[in-house]
Amino acid sequence: MARRRWWPHRWRQTSGRYAPDLWPVWIVAALAVIVVCVAGVVAYGLVRRLTEPTETLGVSDGIRLSITILTVLGAVLAGVYAYRKQRIAEGDARRADASQLAERYSTAAGQLGHETPAVRLAGVYAMARLADDWVEQRQVCVDVLCAYLRMPYEWNPDAHEYKKGEREVRQTIIQVIRDHLHEPLEQPSWSTCALDFTRATFDGGDFTGCLFRGSVSFADADFVGDLISFDEAGFLDGAVTFRGARFGAGAVTFNDARFQGGSVCFDEARFSGSALSFRGALLGPGDITFHHASLNGGTLTLDEARFAGGTVGFDHAQFADATVTLHRARLEDGALAFRRARFTGGTLSFDHARFTGGGLAFDDVEFTGGTLSFYAARFDGGSVTFDYGQFTDSTVTFHHGRFDAGAVSLGHARFSGGTVSFVRAQLNGGRVAFDDAQFSGANVRWGRLRPPGGGAG
Repeated sequence: MARRRWWPHRWRQTSGRYAPDLWPVWIVAALAVIVVCVAGVVAYGLVRRLTEPTETLGVSDGIRLSITILTVLGAVLAGVYAYRKQRIAEGDARRADASQLAERYSTAAGQLGHETPAVRLAGVYAMARLADDWVEQRQVCVDVLCAYLRMPYEWNPDAHEYKKGEREVRQTIIQVIRDHLHEPLEQPSWSTCALDFTRATFDGGDFTGCLFRGSVSFADADFVGDLISFDEAGFLDGAVTFRGARFGAGAVTFNDARFQGGSVCFDEARFSGSALSFRGALLGPGDITFHHASLNGGTLTLDEARFAGGTVGFDHAQFADATVTLHRARLEDGALAFRRARFTGGTLSFDHARFTGGGLAFDDVEFTGGTLSFYAARFDGGSVTFDYGQFTDSTVTFHHGRFDAGAVSLGHARFSGGTVSFVRAQLNGGRVAFDDAQFSGANVRWGRLRPPGGGAG
């Protein structure tokens, strides 16, 4: 809810509305009386200074003074009465406001449902302007724009259901929303509004540098298209980008979303206490990148996600006391990379995950004081590399892990302090390599695996 400002914006009439925003009568009356009394005291003091100290007021002077006071009070009461009439008229104006705003809403909604793309574009701008003017129902107007994006949409120009001009309308909606999420703003901010894109189809969109304070849902959404070139509207086909965006404490949800050709970019994004979830998402062959992003506190959930191609990259990302979980995730193809990422505290968990192909890379990663867990994970193919990684006072555990195929490499990794555990891990055919790995002061629990000096394999 927007904070109500009293001075000087209290006197300013809201753009596009008829009713003036006036103070209550009792406040005006009290202020008027106080001002008159203060002015009378000041005037009396000035007169006393200009006259002789021994001079006294006569009867006639007292009568004149009383009449003057009564006259002033009468003028004050007349002014309060006039203000009261204005307040009554204000009620009529507010009713006119409600009628006008409702009419604008109906008109804009009707335009959004029109068959002609040009009329729908006019409806987009009309609804956006109404959201700026109608603060009390801003969320409703934003919901209408988001609902338009949730409507069934055929993005392939070769398909029979494809509608010419529809992509321009949808990209305009995204652009309007983006423009209202930037700071500093020349227009009202929508950053506190909830954005619901559930089951929407995205074949491009630009949220670069936006500020999100409310919740954002892309649950069950489809990200489609090919990374070919920039179209006339300035959007990269198939790419939805949040580059440099800032996310507050609101939830950002991609649960059960499908990335099938389209890509999502979070490069240089900042997450402060956010809850970012990709639970059950199908990742691939599109790409998701978090290069140079930072997650301070909060959670990133990819539980039960399926990696079927493409790349999910966290290269150079920074995690501070964050919780990242990939419980029961499946890496079948593509790449999941944390190259040169930095973890300070927090937890990165692959519990019960299954690796049947593709590659998981922690090359040159820096892990300080946190926990990296592969509890009960299964390695049936693909590769997992920790080459040249640095783990300081951290816990790295493969408890109950099964290495049936594929390769896990800790080549040249350095473990200083902390714990490394392979308790109850099973090596049934896969390969675990420790080429030139260094363990300095770390509590290493090998379980059934042989230490590097014994030729672990």
